[in-house]
Amino acid sequence: MKNIYTYLTFVLAFFAMSQVAMAQGKISGQVLSHQQQTLEGVTIGIEGTTAGAVTDAEGKFIIDHVPSGKTVLVSRSVGFSENRIQVMVKNGKSYHYRIVLKPAVTDLENVTINGGSLTRSGAGIEAIPGANHYISPEELAVFNYRDVNSVLAFVPGMNLVQEDGWGLRPNVGIRGTGSERSSKVTLMEDGILIAPAPYVAPAAYYFPSAGRMEAFEILKGASQIKYGPNTTGGALNLVSTAIPQSTTALVDLNAGSYGQKNAHVYAGTSGEQYGILVETFQQFADGFKTLPNNDNTGFAKQDYMIKGQLNTKADAKVFQSLQFKVGYNKETSQETYLGLTEEDFQLDPYQRYIASQKDEMTSEQKIYSLQHVIEPTDFMSVVTSVYRTDFARNWYKLSKVGGVSIGKILDDPSAYPTEYGYMTGATEVPADGLEVKANNRAYYSQGVQTRINAVFNTGKFKHMPEVGFRYHEDGMDRFQWSDKYSMTNMEMTKTTAGVQGVGSGNNRLENAYAFATYLQYSMEYGALSVIPGVRYESIYQVRNDYGADDPDRTGKDLSEKSNQVSVILPGVGVEYGIGQYWATFAGVHKGFSPPGSKEETNPEESVNYEVGLRTNRPMWSASATYYFNDYQNLLTSDNEGSGGAGSGDMFNGGRVHSKGVELEANGNLLYGRTTKYQLPVNFSYSYTVANFQNTFASEFEPWGDVEKGDFLPYVAPHQWALGAGFAAPKFAVNTVAKYQAAMRTVAGIGEIPAGEGTDNIFTMDLSVRYYPHAKVEIYGNWNNIMNQTYLVSRRPDGLRPNMPTSVVLGVKFRWK
Repeated sequence: MKNIYTYLTFVLAFFAMSQVAMAQGKISGQVLSHQQQTLEGVTIGIEGTTAGAVTDAEGKFIIDHVPSGKTVLVSRSVGFSENRIQVMVKNGKSYHYRIVLKPAVTDLENVTINGGSLTRSGAGIEAIPGANHYISPEELAVFNYRDVNSVLAFVPGMNLVQEDGWGLRPNVGIRGTGSERSSKVTLMEDGILIAPAPYVAPAAYYFPSAGRMEAFEILKGASQIKYGPNTTGGALNLVSTAIPQSTTALVDLNAGSYGQKNAHVYAGTSGEQYGILVETFQQFADGFKTLPNNDNTGFAKQDYMIKGQLNTKADAKVFQSLQFKVGYNKETSQETYLGLTEEDFQLDPYQRYIASQKDEMTSEQKIYSLQHVIEPTDFMSVVTSVYRTDFARNWYKLSKVGGVSIGKILDDPSAYPTEYGYMTGATEVPADGLEVKANNRAYYSQGVQTRINAVFNTGKFKHMPEVGFRYHEDGMDRFQWSDKYSMTNMEMTKTTAGVQGVGSGNNRLENAYAFATYLQYSMEYGALSVIPGVRYESIYQVRNDYGADDPDRTGKDLSEKSNQVSVILPGVGVEYGIGQYWATFAGVHKGFSPPGSKEETNPEESVNYEVGLRTNRPMWSASATYYFNDYQNLLTSDNEGSGGAGSGDMFNGGRVHSKGVELEANGNLLYGRTTKYQLPVNFSYSYTVANFQNTFASEFEPWGDVEKGDFLPYVAPHQWALGAGFAAPKFAVNTVAKYQAAMRTVAGIGEIPAGEGTDNIFTMDLSVRYYPHAKVEIYGNWNNIMNQTYLVSRRPDGLRPNMPTSVVLGVKFRWK
């Protein structure tokens, strides 16, 4: 009998356990970002149980033994909003889910989450009325570009002018503002002004290394009034690598054509109350242009960065964090202002004249910033930053040949046959026949800025007021000299050493002192968002010119200039959601740029309008925007790099109308059909018309004698980019075609005369990526695959080509 009871007990227990096993299911799936990129390391859990999984390199997961009945599948990953899916698990059934995570949108911009982003890592970009743009880390990884011109070519509304082919000193404008040395955009890194002297010398021949950045933000329309001093076309914020939320490291090594060798390495970690990141970015190249004596025409650039953070516990009654950033950048490039004549460009566009063999740019930059965040309540945050940037550069470059400027010789070599012979090496050069100027300058930029954010609800209204303050100082010490050389057998020899500080306009100090404040009040009611705001700027600029004969700066020939301006800049943006997927927006704001220290120069002022429509669907997104910028007074800076005399003064351009259309579309043609493969496509198009509205004679050479209706130089009327790709779990292939219409190089109207324009530029790039392991990526980039040669610019002096075809092969190792 006992054996019978034992047997029955065993049978009943086995039956019960089998029923429990049957009362379980299996859940599998794949997790993607909102941009359809697979996400590794996402935690997937069954709420109320210990069952769970972590996604692999393909974003896939499997959870076995899920209890039957109603349950919740929870997906979590740092930087993304939590995703919750209610599921009904039936006995023995399997379920597959495709989960899309959206970036974390916090009402308050907590730096422990968002780093240096102005739009909460791109998640808030659609909440800002206007045609703004966020280039994500995933997008940057497709082509691994290190030239900011290539990165920004996908963004409609950008005005880009190439110069050296590497993007060392890019010329970036937005919506027809002018692109001279990117002086008309508010350039920031992690939300802090990064130009060496944003008020005194915005065209300062410096741009942060694009390959070091993890994201780019372009803010246009009324949304940019928070980010002066330039508030007409737009603001450009470069987001550097953020402190990781867990132990993370990257080693990215590549090499390629023209002696390219690049390395991007960083490592960081975070605990509950601390974080640290150490990073370096190294670029080297031998150059794609050739000198007759085979000297190097390349560059070497090294970036180093360290970030650290201390913070209270996340659940502290009053959350606080303190983050520091220290950066160092050094560059040595064998770059020149000396281009080519029309005839020589046709013979060999990649040659360099022998008289430029000593030309070299050296620079050194130091960056310091300290940021404090406090959240005194659950609806308010206060972010305060203290910053300092020191930048010194010396562009040692050929200035005159036989006493004649290189620009005049290149414009008409037949008028200067002796000097042209000296420059090309056809004739030996006597003592002091070549003058090489040391364009030696030191800059500083420092300040303190605070922004106070709040968010609260009253009934159906959501309120998000923000107020900000900034006190800023910057300055430039211009202390130059010229050496003179002879040349025999293609080798230059110094015959007369210059004296520092001697030379017209080359021995002076300039300083700017600026106070700015803004108030912006965002309100949401259902599908309607309204963001009115106002900015106030008060600027005092002063210049002390010690003259050509006072290198010790005793003040015996001191000339002083100063300028003071105060402005109020209102603006408002409105957006209205139409149904689930559509939204329309409009905005108007007053634009401004500082006038410089020249007394008779007025500030740049404009009234700017935009209206647009956009849609954001699971399969595709698109937008269309029309803008109109009405300048009461356009300014430009007199720099040698833009074809001027190099005084640094600002010139009045009078009334100008700039208008255009911006189109953009992105999508995955395989969305909803398969999660294993993707077929991404993207398209952007810009139409820009910028005309002078008055007749005048300008001292600025590229403008010259302007007639009403003349088009501004260096603004392409048409620009587009079309990209397509294919992505599988182990590899991806992408290609892009880019087009830029011919630009005028001198103001005018009608057909572009010979010698006064650039070429129509059409290039194609190809990218291939292979993932042999979850932590390893092997990639190759082939740029300008058709090896087309184009005239891309006639400045600084002479004709310049685009970069010829180039190939780069690399490998990335990631640890996380």
